[in-house]
Amino acid sequence: MPTPLSDFGEFALIDHLHKDYKTKNASTLLGIGDDAAVLKSLPSNEVELVTTDLLLEGIHFDLTYTPLKHLGYKAIAVNLSDIYAMNGTPQQVTVSLGISSKFSVEQIEELYQGIYLACDRYHVDLVGGDTSASLNGLMISITCLGHTPHDKVVYRSGAKVNDLICVSGNLGAAYMGLMLLEREKKVFLETNSPYFEPSFKGKEYIIERQLKPEPRADIIQSLANAGMQPTSMMDISDGLSSELLHIAKSSQVGIAVYEDRLPIDHETLAMAEELNLNPLTVALNGGEDYELLLTLPLEDFDRIPQIQDLHIIGKVTTKEEGNLIITSSDSAIELVAQGWNAASALKAQQ
Repeated sequence: MPTPLSDFGEFALIDHLHKDYKTKNASTLLGIGDDAAVLKSLPSNEVELVTTDLLLEGIHFDLTYTPLKHLGYKAIAVNLSDIYAMNGTPQQVTVSLGISSKFSVEQIEELYQGIYLACDRYHVDLVGGDTSASLNGLMISITCLGHTPHDKVVYRSGAKVNDLICVSGNLGAAYMGLMLLEREKKVFLETNSPYFEPSFKGKEYIIERQLKPEPRADIIQSLANAGMQPTSMMDISDGLSSELLHIAKSSQVGIAVYEDRLPIDHETLAMAEELNLNPLTVALNGGEDYELLLTLPLEDFDRIPQIQDLHIIGKVTTKEEGNLIITSSDSAIELVAQGWNAASALKAQQ
């Protein structure tokens, strides 16, 4: 039988969730267990990186189809992605929760299973946070701390004319996964049958990209191993077009991206066709891929193929040339951000 949260006080719940947790990084002198975590000071040649995300039930996630273990993993993963996007190494996270009475202790344990799994996979320490009662649903707030040498930080503002524009992985898969999950949820609610089975066969990849994204630590490591440093970088959370325009604005440059160079997985293409969506629109405006968008100097052209799963999709131009998508028919179209995000996508389906 599920254990009500009321059986635990705040501190007893925290102790219960963290009782077997061990830290991994030498920079974590003291994690959970006191009024504050204690972290070792950074060397003088390094800088601290800090990022935070707030996830709200019904806005950023839907527990109808999101397992709590996956949610915990994703909450950590998307924060780590921001640190990697600055060319940094994440080391510590804090987790704060607002929990309504509809959740049991066992469900919160399941959430933490995912949190711990992501922390272990990416060698990050959970060093603190807070819990509070919530009147409605679940709220998750994650803060991540990382570091990198002064001369290795990569900003959005460093792109130069003639730089090559690259992306890791493929685009639009997470958005297609979300659209599939929302479609099957709608069918489930309409049938109202306990025997309903969602139609996911052959679409496992796009569902995983939505429910369990992986930050691209491997790309950062491969670039470092090859002695290559991006001139600008972002992670793709709100869609490629939006992130490209952020880099263009911050760097005061123009962008030219080629449609036929955009990497799109076959499951994404198939799902877009099934939903009667243009794959180009999906690739440009689908969110939550958490791939890396980066620019590299032109002289790195011959070395980019050394980096597995990194693709050249365009070039940096002058600000006066504007921001363009070059179609497969060789037409130049102004690049416009659709403003996609998890909240608007969920609301559009409800």
